[in-house]
Amino acid sequence: MAERPEIDIEKLATLARINLTEEEKAAYTGQLKDILGFFRQLQEIDVEGVTPMAHPFAVPAPLREDVPGQPWAPEAALANAPARREDQVVVPKVVEDA
Repeated sequence: MAERPEIDIEKLATLARINLTEEEKAAYTGQLKDILGFFRQLQEIDVEGVTPMAHPFAVPAPLREDVPGQPWAPEAALANAPARREDQVVVPKVVEDA
């Protein structure tokens, strides 16, 4: 398998919006390399003929009847909202202006 390029820990930290010290960057870089190494080991396993599954036993999903009901009143739906305005939940802005 071809060798992967070096892990850009600063780019990952920027994408995760976290600040890392130099010691943390060194530690996390090593840990990420180890994790990716384990994935490379898994890719080498021959799984030909193995049936994909999500559970070791054939268990059907417990589904309930889809029956329409009465909608919640706005007061009940917004009872635990930290902030609300005009029957809507108010949340902090997460997208910067372009």
